Amino acid sequence: MKKMIIHGGKRLSGELTIGGAKNSTVALIPAAILADTPVQFDTVPHILDVHNLRLILESMNVHSTFENDVLTIDPTNIEESELPSHAIKSLRASYYFMGALLGRFNRATVTFPGGDNIGPRPIDQHIKGFKALGANVVEENDSVFISTGTEGLHGARIFLDVVSVGATINIILAAVKAHGTTTIENAAKEPEIIDLATFLNNMGAKIRGAGTDVIRIEGVPALHSRATHTIIPDRIETGTYLSLAASIGDGILLKNVIPEHMESFTAKLVEMGVDLQINEDSIYVPRAQDLDPIRVKTMTYPGFATDLQQPITPLLLRANGSSVVIDTIYPQRTQHVAQLRKMGADIRVQDNLIVVGHSAHLQGAHVEAGEIRSGAALMIAGLAASGVTEISRADNILRGYDRVIDKLHTLGADVEIAADEEVPEK
Repeated sequence: MKKMIIHGGKRLSGELTIGGAKNSTVALIPAAILADTPVQFDTVPHILDVHNLRLILESMNVHSTFENDVLTIDPTNIEESELPSHAIKSLRASYYFMGALLGRFNRATVTFPGGDNIGPRPIDQHIKGFKALGANVVEENDSVFISTGTEGLHGARIFLDVVSVGATINIILAAVKAHGTTTIENAAKEPEIIDLATFLNNMGAKIRGAGTDVIRIEGVPALHSRATHTIIPDRIETGTYLSLAASIGDGILLKNVIPEHMESFTAKLVEMGVDLQINEDSIYVPRAQDLDPIRVKTMTYPGFATDLQQPITPLLLRANGSSVVIDTIYPQRTQHVAQLRKMGADIRVQDNLIVVGHSAHLQGAHVEAGEIRSGAALMIAGLAASGVTEISRADNILRGYDRVIDKLHTLGADVEIAADEEVPEK
């Protein structure tokens, strides 16, 4: 494991470019195996999850190259094989191979995936969808075995009991080559789902309604890539740097942004008193002062994203009063609370609420990034704190943030990555 070492207390300024969306990328890469031709993605983020997904592809004789933000994947010689459990268990989104393999081979065997420990994220809605499409699903010894009869998958009407991004994507992947028409009701509406549908439609798929709560998929026999697919900007990375910029920035410009994807987040910053300048594809954050406390409640898109409740916390610490965070998606997403308290933050969990008080001074400390977004919160807090902050398990931050060290250096931060047992040279 690696650690992030931050010499904090410096005001930051400058500009940076947001990378491609992690949550799109981890669905698009499994989707590539549905193609009957090589495929190419542009603005692919440089994150550990991409590395692990490429390992999984290689285990199936699917070769890939990754140069200058462009990822090329050739599934034309794909072979059914056991997927590498170490890569599967480190990556929650590897469960998208269930739908992709089912759509490609009418069967799939996937070790139950790992990822961030932020509370239970059951796959019951995924399984419900697969069964409706005609698959037989068996869960045994941390593995999921999915198969169909000789007739393969068939279209079906599927009503999701709860809105689930993962289930919506997995059902799309399984249904895109199924016989007949599939209707997903109560579907998730995230921009990443639209991005996936755009990629598949450009190869000949027939998917309508992505971005609404009813998605209709007419199965097609083949998919052929005809152009490079450019991945949408990462709205979670955008929100993280917006929080950083409002917390410790002296003027920071974020480029390659889709402001419409950020409205629930930027509305909260404006409510706090941050004077954002929102342009067509960029957002400028001036130095923010005299911030007001707010109430944040996470919801499914287009509501406030659960992935941003932790990254906004360091900014809430600056507000003149107590803010409240309610996470309705993952109530157990509180690992950052105890770690921020080590740095002197006035923050606590009370009756399933996260209460964030004004904390005028943070002090560097040894803290641990239990998962991606908790790590992002600690990173921003460390940049704001006096002294040195060491964040262990920093691999979790690198899993989700594109070239994070380079981008922070661009803004003038004093930060580096080292092996946990080493003291890096300065």
